[in-house]
Amino acid sequence: MDTMTQEEIKAMVRKNYGAAANAANATGSCCSDDCCGDGSAPLELVSLQMGYSKAQVAAVPEGANLGLGCGNPAAIAALKPGEVVLDLGSGAGFDCFLAAPQVGEQGHVIGVDMTPEMVSKARANVAKTGYSNVEFRLGEIEHLPVADGSVDVIISNCVINLVPDKEAVFREAFRVLQSGGRLAISDIVASTELPAELRTDRSLVSGCVAGAALIVDLATMLKAAGFADIRIAPKDESRNFIREWVPGRQVEDYLVSATIEAVKPSR
Repeated sequence: MDTMTQEEIKAMVRKNYGAAANAANATGSCCSDDCCGDGSAPLELVSLQMGYSKAQVAAVPEGANLGLGCGNPAAIAALKPGEVVLDLGSGAGFDCFLAAPQVGEQGHVIGVDMTPEMVSKARANVAKTGYSNVEFRLGEIEHLPVADGSVDVIISNCVINLVPDKEAVFREAFRVLQSGGRLAISDIVASTELPAELRTDRSLVSGCVAGAALIVDLATMLKAAGFADIRIAPKDESRNFIREWVPGRQVEDYLVSATIEAVKPSR
């Protein structure tokens, strides 16, 4: 990745996830080889491997689940009625639609994604649900279109690894969270340093591989942004599905899905 500029990386990610949204519009599933996963497994099976239940998969509108995640942030978010939830890199809205009934009519769910095709798809999915407490905004998660101190909980699913400037993401997350607000993220992390042939492979930039940060570096970034109670918990069983993302490249020796939790300290 050090052979590409940040803007080149973002342009590649935007292009490939736009293609994933368009492919889903055409076929009903994501079949982009450049996204997390290779599109070959049934979406329900992919989601079950990520930690979702059959009930959760069935609860979202058709077209919201593109099988692009690497975990289930809702499982660790402990959402409460009335809370405001922000999903970083919300895609077609899968996790937002799971959060909506948990926060109820008095709560609110905001999805932010930098890919116009994904935002359009997510907004179309809202109409299928009847939820009045969900909205989707176009924007980069390094520059969130969200007011200071307006969010209770931030969730995200396999997106921050795709962003070159992760420090900016965590600074923005800290800014928009209320005092005492919390992060509940599922993402791909590096358990050990990626070899150069993986880190600089352009085909892996938007495949949730090349941009994964070391666990210790993520903890340092979160602390520098101001977060406390930082907990990063690798899920070793995730190596089984990570292996299938890039068969034969042994990426599972270096990468693992993890839950990332932290709190903005109360004043």
